[in-house]
Amino acid sequence: MMPHDLPPWQAVYAYFRKLTDSGAWERINDEMRSRLRVKQERDAHPITLVIDSQSVKTTEKGGLEDTMGESE
Repeated sequence: MMPHDLPPWQAVYAYFRKLTDSGAWERINDEMRSRLRVKQERDAHPITLVIDSQSVKTTEKGGLEDTMGESE
């Protein structure tokens, strides 16, 4: 499903695997994120994480009964 102006998917995937296995993909991503944050006048390395528990679904039913594994 890749655009026709790119190399065959096997070649693209081979490069992706090499970048991933060597850790280069993660380093590139980290550097790009740091540069973008600095450009936005933010600290290059975020130090805070916010998790919204209302958005995290543990079960379809939810509630204490399902999360604790007990039923009454």
